Amino acid sequence: MIFKKEHELVKKSIKDFCQRELYDTDLAENMDRYGEEMPKEFMEKLSRYKFSCPIVPREFGGAGADYVSYAIIMEELSRADASCGTFLTAGASLVALPLVNFGTKEQKEKYLKPLAEGTKVGAFGLTEPGAGSDAGATQTTAHLEGDYYILNGRKCWITNAPFCDFAVVSAVTEKGKGTRGISTFIVESNWEGFSAGAHEDKLGIRGTRTSDLIFENVKVPKENLLGKEGKGFNVMMNTLEAGRIGVAAQAVGVAQSALDEAVKYTKERVQFGKTISKFQNTQFKIAEMATKIEAARLLVFQAAQLKDEGQSPALMSSMAKYYAAEVANEVAYVALQLHGGYGYVKDYRIERIFRDARILPIYEGTSQVQQMIIAGNVLK
Repeated sequence: MIFKKEHELVKKSIKDFCQRELYDTDLAENMDRYGEEMPKEFMEKLSRYKFSCPIVPREFGGAGADYVSYAIIMEELSRADASCGTFLTAGASLVALPLVNFGTKEQKEKYLKPLAEGTKVGAFGLTEPGAGSDAGATQTTAHLEGDYYILNGRKCWITNAPFCDFAVVSAVTEKGKGTRGISTFIVESNWEGFSAGAHEDKLGIRGTRTSDLIFENVKVPKENLLGKEGKGFNVMMNTLEAGRIGVAAQAVGVAQSALDEAVKYTKERVQFGKTISKFQNTQFKIAEMATKIEAARLLVFQAAQLKDEGQSPALMSSMAKYYAAEVANEVAYVALQLHGGYGYVKDYRIERIFRDARILPIYEGTSQVQQMIIAGNVLK
């Protein structure tokens, strides 16, 4: 894809940022190996350079950028470290988007603006222990009592949950109506009855904090209803359709990072009197990896461009997310194999990349869910 001048500037800016803050430091390695939390200073820098919420309008503290710019930022940040990419997409997409698209002016001032400016952290509460990708099977409930909704339930696998200031949460407001009985709320973490579960000790993206969100008779003011009552399912699906562009871009970044490591290692490793990059078998693998990454990247930017043009990105974002996630895992595996035994130890970066890649076909809709969406569109 040929970028516009402003996109080239975005790419240069985020690459320079990643070089200073990630490649030239031990931040990513320390977060992964020692379970260190993402420093507040790093989060603040993301906001200072307008990377944290690029698609949020400028009047609410964002960069007012387009989705192509967002995809560029997500790819380069995830190329440097997948955990940082996950932190970014949780706020820039899953939390910001429903506020941008469905929030009132008051809600945007109170929650969206501080989110974009980096003074507050948000979380997106959709997944439940018994629901998973089936958003229509939501069990969390909210019933109206006077001026408040009383919220009860539990959400799981929620990024930023342990330290979020507020969460966008789906709940059933009218039983027996299926997806038409679901509503969405903005819930502040300091309200009585709101708590987070134990931090999950994950295989990969260990620099992010993930836990359950627990709601026990939380009193949510009526003005914190996001969108209309009974339209929460639409809010969540609208968010995920566009949000998958970010995850797909993250997958491309992870795949590119794995290829970077493979190229570097094969040009250094000597076997039988020459570097293994000279062997035809290695070259075939490098060529295949590079081609698949570029194909995935084109899908991502096509989805982003559709969104920027005001068209629905639903099908293309599912294709991009599905294919890019599969490619990331395939490339990470092959890159690890090219490292031989060294790829299996933590001294080499490919080991972390391989673990980070495993989450990509799972979150924001599994690969199977994306295949169902794609097939449904094709067969229709």
